[in-house]
Amino acid sequence: NLHSTNNFPEFTGRICPAPCEEACTLNLEDIPVAIKTVEQAIADKAYETGHIRPYPPERKTGKRVAVIGSGPAGMAAAQQLGRAGHDVHVYERESRPGGLMRYGIPDFKIEKHYIDRRIEQMQ
Repeated sequence: NLHSTNNFPEFTGRICPAPCEEACTLNLEDIPVAIKTVEQAIADKAYETGHIRPYPPERKTGKRVAVIGSGPAGMAAAQQLGRAGHDVHVYERESRPGGLMRYGIPDFKIEKHYIDRRIEQMQ
């Protein structure tokens, strides 16, 4: 379950420079595991087949939490807090959510529809 260790594999699979691939011990005798490509492929296939979808919590805690900023950390916090049953509200100063991913990373690294798709899924 890729989501158990990475909230947004569709982002990291596109953005991460993958230094782990260079450090992979398989480099000694073979080619390294292409973890970046694997993450991206798994996430894309999971969206296509409906495996990435909202998972409402089994019970609500009745607690309300404000998350300031909708960049990767804010989105991950909101997702985890929501899964824990809290009522989460994300506040963003820009006109659209996404933070650094939307406003700091160029389109050739990550097309913004991937961000929009994830935000829609989280709402």
